Amino acid sequence: MNAALGILLAAISVVAWANDYAIVLRDGTALRPAASSTARPHTLLAQGETIEVRGERLDYLQVYDYRRERGGYVRASQVRRLVLAPEAAPDLLAVLRFLVASPGNEPLGIAFAAAYVEAAPPEALNGAAGAEVLEAFGTLAERLARGSRRDLDAVTPYGVRFVTVERKGRLRLCYDGAAFRRLLAMAASDQQRAHAALALTDPDCQPSDLAPLERREKDEWRAEVLEAMNDAALPGTLRNRVLSRRAAIWASLAWQRARLGGDAHAAAERARLSLDAVDRAQLAEGDRAAYREAALRVHASRWALATAPTAVPAALPHIVTVPGEEGRTCVLLVDAKNGMANPLAKHCTYAVVWHASATLNRAGTALALAVQPTDAWRELWVFRKTKAGWKLRIVPPAAANPDVGYAEFAGWARDGRMRISREAIG
Repeated sequence: MNAALGILLAAISVVAWANDYAIVLRDGTALRPAASSTARPHTLLAQGETIEVRGERLDYLQVYDYRRERGGYVRASQVRRLVLAPEAAPDLLAVLRFLVASPGNEPLGIAFAAAYVEAAPPEALNGAAGAEVLEAFGTLAERLARGSRRDLDAVTPYGVRFVTVERKGRLRLCYDGAAFRRLLAMAASDQQRAHAALALTDPDCQPSDLAPLERREKDEWRAEVLEAMNDAALPGTLRNRVLSRRAAIWASLAWQRARLGGDAHAAAERARLSLDAVDRAQLAEGDRAAYREAALRVHASRWALATAPTAVPAALPHIVTVPGEEGRTCVLLVDAKNGMANPLAKHCTYAVVWHASATLNRAGTALALAVQPTDAWRELWVFRKTKAGWKLRIVPPAAANPDVGYAEFAGWARDGRMRISREAIG
């Protein structure tokens, strides 16, 4: 095995190559006990598998399959024989480039990437070609996890590892990102680093069942990865993707910091600046949904930018928050006559209460308050004075149960009614 392999791929392992070997070109290649099409196959080989060549017989190759520990014969036209030598590395790289651009051939591309690593000299592995191969390896593995129902065991000998993540009640298969993490530690190009960062911070591959502290640590790491990107050097479309992802993560962190302690204002400001930097004229059609979601997330946490609530005379109804049981926050509506011991209204929540958002109408008979239960979902609490006392109505971003959205106070009408702006993604 090439000594530079450990430097380049770290924990990614590669099959033990034989002196003469072949890569299976397509799924369903028959491994037969004899060099004849009438011989019943031992098994069917998958695309990208590596087999050792031990001889030739007519138009068949005598091979040995180390994965199944079984020998046999395969048609020579159904495999690609290769010699692992430095002079063969450029040809292997050329084939790999073609396979990366050919969806549907991911296992074959991964096999050729591993073959290149084994054949290339150390100076190539530690240079631009090595970074290109790592990017290709990660891209193929990510694509395989995202859309393939093939035999994934065929690529495990090359060090490809997958994880199952639960998202919104459904299980999703994701690549563990080992190649991309290694790429970020190399002297890769800005575009290669951006591709790796986007893959490693993909929200669809983030577990939804993490504990609050674990999630915050994960999101702080994701934000750090994206902050390390030189987005000014990226082409417009790729730059927009990095900025949109960065804005969404910082917006989430603003809520998490407000809930668990930390500088929520700095996180919200970073989210706003990242979103403002997106050039919407350069948004690709496939990136518009991600940008819209990022915009909604930033808006949902925008009250973290407020420094202090608007001063209200103590005689008028106003909001006071106190710690509740089991980590909840209790919202008390008080005035000069009804203090904290006997408030006009009281409601406790696990959500983040944006105290600075409290707005009282001119008549002093209604008050609006922004309350955020999750990092991307902000409700509007409306306290109203009735004949029976003060009542609370909670206005969600949508009547259904979308994932992202906000309900925003938009002003008091002259007739005493409230204007509300709502936006959500179902």
